[in-house]
Amino acid sequence: MNILYIVSVHITKKGEMYMEFGIWSLLPPLIAIVLALITRNVIPALFAGIWIGATMMHGGNPLVGLYASFSEIILPNLGDVWNATVLAYCGFFGVLIVVLQKTGGATAIAEAISKKVRTPRAAQGSTMLFGIIIFFEDYFNALTVGSVMRSVTDKMRVSREKLAYIVDSTSAPMCLLAPVSTWVVFVMGLIGAQFVALNIEASEYLTYLATIPFNFYSILALLMVGLVIWKKWDFGPMAKAEHRARTTGKLIRDGAEPPTDDQMSDVQMVEGHTPKKRNMIVPIVVLLGLIPPLFLWTGGFPENDIVTAVGESEGAISILIAAFAAGVVGLAMGIGQKLFSFKEAMSLYVSGFRSMMIVYIILVLAWSIGTVTQELGTAAYIVEFVGRTTSPAIIPVLLFLFGAVIAFTTGTSYGTFAILIPIAMPIAASMDVSMYLAIAAVLSGGIFGDHCSPISDTTILSSAGSASDHIDHVNTQIPFALTAGVSGVLAFLAAGVTGSSIAGIVVGVVTLVVLAYILQKFWGMPELDEQPA
Repeated sequence: MNILYIVSVHITKKGEMYMEFGIWSLLPPLIAIVLALITRNVIPALFAGIWIGATMMHGGNPLVGLYASFSEIILPNLGDVWNATVLAYCGFFGVLIVVLQKTGGATAIAEAISKKVRTPRAAQGSTMLFGIIIFFEDYFNALTVGSVMRSVTDKMRVSREKLAYIVDSTSAPMCLLAPVSTWVVFVMGLIGAQFVALNIEASEYLTYLATIPFNFYSILALLMVGLVIWKKWDFGPMAKAEHRARTTGKLIRDGAEPPTDDQMSDVQMVEGHTPKKRNMIVPIVVLLGLIPPLFLWTGGFPENDIVTAVGESEGAISILIAAFAAGVVGLAMGIGQKLFSFKEAMSLYVSGFRSMMIVYIILVLAWSIGTVTQELGTAAYIVEFVGRTTSPAIIPVLLFLFGAVIAFTTGTSYGTFAILIPIAMPIAASMDVSMYLAIAAVLSGGIFGDHCSPISDTTILSSAGSASDHIDHVNTQIPFALTAGVSGVLAFLAAGVTGSSIAGIVVGVVTLVVLAYILQKFWGMPELDEQPA
């Protein structure tokens, strides 16, 4: 007998037939995880999981399974109205990012910040502030902040390793803690698909917002950056790098090989243009300013009161329209300033959609493997197994650690979210675990593993934007990331036991400060003069 077709057939009370594969239902997601670890690429891994699952559903015939992968799983997910909406506003975000790159608004804001910098600590703090301001896209953040602030930190003799750390540990956490970003769009798509599968009627956007207080690693990673800058608590390899830069003026170590700036061409503004702060401020104000009234309008306000309207609003359409309007305003400003012609603006528009292609592919495959696991009963099996063997209070910690391992070995947070959220949400729904806490644990784990991984795309881009040797960046960042990660484990344990985000934050923050103080005390260097030599 084909092992892929060991299946029990059950009849529901309504007379509907469904299949239960038991432990074999774990095979598609496990195949996806293992292949992602081996290939370092989540796209073929997800497709292989889909194919295996479709093959299992069709008697173990791989050819029929391949046909069904497209006809019954991928194409229906691609054509779903909700999914198409998510893909559309991913594209509109891509357009907005391209426009902000070309009009130079971010560069103008950085230049304004740099004029106030007089000390190394101020240079680092302004870099962190600039990273917080560019909260809507991690790639754009990593490349722009690093490249623009490099001249400021170089003048203050801040090591390139320190610059890369501040950039890297600010960009991704901010994208998950901000109310609007490309990451929010991506995660909303995954949440929405699971709401459909679980027959839950709730706002994907409001659910995402509710995960923010539980996203402990992102909060702690940002706090760690601020603590290191404010208290000058450098330790480990970073302390040595800072001591070298401040005392000798060597911003990188002898023999270091910083990445070339070839990747920076995408973020260069129009040549010969004097950057204007309004080119970034106005589109972002439009983006953020339109979302609240659109939520009220799509939710039936004023017929419904404000709370009801927000709860019943069309979050996806609201963000889509806001992102579209912000991109159009940015393009109009660029045309009005004669930075590019209308024809060139249309090319930029196409480029914006094209820049999100990888996101499109991962999203569609993530939705598809979610369909596969639903059909095979994967979540039901895991819920039953975990319910027999694990306390619900431990679930958030396990999700955090699983997410960290997958992200570290694959180098992708997006792929980690795609694999784990379809598993985490059904577990939370069935085991009386906070849905917000379970989702946040996956998100935090993905960012933690990503910060420690030398093959992470954002880690590589942070090295490139900051012109730091990539391995040096990884080696100097890992002690800080592990400090926040250990604090995050205790935070998720506290939240899992109490159900309170406040308890988790308090435990996490106290642990972080104590660990950082001890590590700086025993693994640091003599405090450096605040004035560069």
